[in-house]
Amino acid sequence: MPVFVMPLGYVRGILPAGMLLAAFLFLTACAGQQTWASDEAVAAARHVHGGAPELTLVTIMHHRSGNGHHTALFINGAERVLFDPAGSWHLDAAPERNDLHYGMTSAAGASFYLSHVRESHYAVVQRLRVTPDVAAQAMALAQQAGPVGPARCAISTSALLRALPGFEGISSNWHPHRLMRDFAQLPGVITVELHHDDPDVLQKAYQAQAPL
Repeated sequence: MPVFVMPLGYVRGILPAGMLLAAFLFLTACAGQQTWASDEAVAAARHVHGGAPELTLVTIMHHRSGNGHHTALFINGAERVLFDPAGSWHLDAAPERNDLHYGMTSAAGASFYLSHVRESHYAVVQRLRVTPDVAAQAMALAQQAGPVGPARCAISTSALLRALPGFEGISSNWHPHRLMRDFAQLPGVITVELHHDDPDVLQKAYQAQAPL
């Protein structure tokens, strides 16, 4: 399972300061509230990422404890979206419908990582190529899943994954780091670690964003 490290200081340089501020996420914020962007906003934001269909599991890990503090899932199929259960991340360019964010361009994706990763945390990004049918099923399930209540990010994401063909081995649990470990056992997973201030491998800076 290849592991690359992406320097977040480099990614910070490609994003406007206003976007970073808009993307700020408080990890323990209350969630579960109904949010429903208009049809016009969702249609205008629609983003086709290109490349192979894939699922990308993002786990926010705490350095000191080794525990996962948050789970989210990028889905790239007919369009690229972000399922951010029990999260409060917001970006005007990525309209939300009950924890599902549309318009996930590479800039929006990068701001998502930055908003989560602080000096006390790092992100583990696990990418897996899937069939178009699996990506479409994941999208449909994410559209039905929210809004997700507080502290239910891992249990809701694991439930979504377990409903997909080929993901039956994912356990049902409440712990983001355990879901991350289950996901790592799937064949073909590519893992990228995103640290707050990692000085090396600048050439890998877009690894977590480039189409497979």
